Parts: sequence; C-alpha cells; structure tokens
Amino acid sequence: MISFRDNIVFLIAKAHQQAQGFLKGQLKTFGLTPVQCLLVESLWEEEGLSVGEIGRRLVLDTATLAGVLDRMVNAGWVRREVDSEDARVARVFLTEKAREATAELATTIGSTNNELLNKFSLEEKVLFKRFLRDIHNYD
Repeated sequence: MISFRDNIVFLIAKAHQQAQGFLKGQLKTFGLTPVQCLLVESLWEEEGLSVGEIGRRLVLDTATLAGVLDRMVNAGWVRREVDSEDARVARVFLTEKAREATAELATTIGSTNNELLNKFSLEEKVLFKRFLRDIHNYD
C-alpha cells in the first residue's frame, strides 16, 4: 500500500496549495488573484485575444472566465472590445493601469517563481517544469 506521503496526487495538491498561497500574498499589493495575474500574462504575450482563446490558453471554462473578466474590467486592468469583423467575438486588451504595472508585476512573478524553485538546480527546474507540462499535456 502506498503512503499518502508518496501519493503523487497528494504531493501535487499540497505543492499547488503552497504555491498559490505564496503567489496570492505577493499579488495582494496589485489587487489581483493568481488567475487574474495569469490573464494579464496571457495578454503580455498577445493582446487582443478573444475571450475563447484566453479560455483555451488558460484552460478555463467560459463561465469562470466571464466572472474573472468582469472583475478585471471593473478594476480597470483590462477592457473588452467587440471584434470589428465579427460582433459575436469580444477581444480583450490591457489598460494603461495594467501597462504601468507590467515591470513591477513581472518582477513579482519572477521572484515568486524563483522563491518557489530556489531549492532546485537548473537541471531540476527544467525537468520539474517538463514533468508538470507532461502531466497536464500542455505545450
């Protein structure tokens, strides 16, 4: 029988709790949740994504994403615009507030990642990320 201490589901869940809790604390000064931060990061890579594309990239269902987006629009982090070629599609853009916070937010995200992985060698960090992507089947 496997001990719960060696159960991979337990280990991943506890690592997730610790990482989310730590990130949550780091993001308090911005007034963002970890999911909202991921949404901002996705728009750093490519602005003007459709709501559907953001959902696919972040693996979020439409209902969850709609609530997250509503709160971010109300807080002034993003804006939604109707696609000029297809009125059924909403595109999401960063606001000036988000752009002004980019450097500080990126630094916070980087330091959070470094803090969480500081016990690992470079090779272990690369392998760890690969293993997590493989479990998730995410490129």
